[in-house]
Amino acid sequence: MITTESPRSDCTDATARSVDLLALDVDGTLLRTDKTLGRPVFDAVRRAVEHDVQVVLASARPPRSLKPVAERLGLDTWQINYNGALLSRGGRNACHRPLPPALARRVIRTARRIDPDVVVSLEILDKWYTDHFDDSLPTETSIQFSPDFVGPLEAFLRVPVTKLMLLAPPERLGPVRDVIHGRYAGEIRMMVCDDHLIQIVRPDVDKSVALADVARRYGVDRARVMAVGDAPNDLGMLQWAGIGVAMGNAWPTVREAADVVVPSNDEHGVADAIDSHVLAAPAGA
Repeated sequence: MITTESPRSDCTDATARSVDLLALDVDGTLLRTDKTLGRPVFDAVRRAVEHDVQVVLASARPPRSLKPVAERLGLDTWQINYNGALLSRGGRNACHRPLPPALARRVIRTARRIDPDVVVSLEILDKWYTDHFDDSLPTETSIQFSPDFVGPLEAFLRVPVTKLMLLAPPERLGPVRDVIHGRYAGEIRMMVCDDHLIQIVRPDVDKSVALADVARRYGVDRARVMAVGDAPNDLGMLQWAGIGVAMGNAWPTVREAADVVVPSNDEHGVADAIDSHVLAAPAGA
């Protein structure tokens, strides 16, 4: 059953809208906890595509990590990567919003003054650069891929950085996070969705900004966009979209901000959202 919690006061009834563009977060939303794609969700996404809905994946992952998901679903639409730092489609990139290399160097120096062993990973477009990595500190991408280049970071910090990641056990990463947050406020945007990982991007990077770019590319009005997510990095796009949908497993702040709350990712909540708000006939039709 779909429930509605705390609808935004400036929105009309979500059930009365038509949807032409559907933005889906991946981990914790589209995929189940075991990282598989449930058959009901697969079928619902395919029905949406067959009804000419533009289905867009919106993730913190890089293009190479989203490629198997897009291929499984038969999608050839623009993707939102790195929480909005990059758009990609079929090997093409657009709307790149990287960190200046000098700023990335400063952040890394600060982090390693606090903890010399903090793991630093750089994503530059669709490549992973690091000076060392630790299998005990996984990311969604590191589970699937190995680094493209391992070597001194200075060799890589000559070009803008799409996303900077700092990794350490939670008890060591806390002090790093606090100092970075205080020292670089306004210069970076720091996203924390895992207690062993800090993701750092440019301050204007957000899924909402990237989703607005995608909607313009497809000529879709904001009111006809639905976004579905579960974590704080999805909050902006849920608030920007005409219909913001939170998963049942979403963070409390995300559920509170959404127009609609659906069952969890393990209960095929995305299928419920599509069937009820994308494929259902508008009220009075």
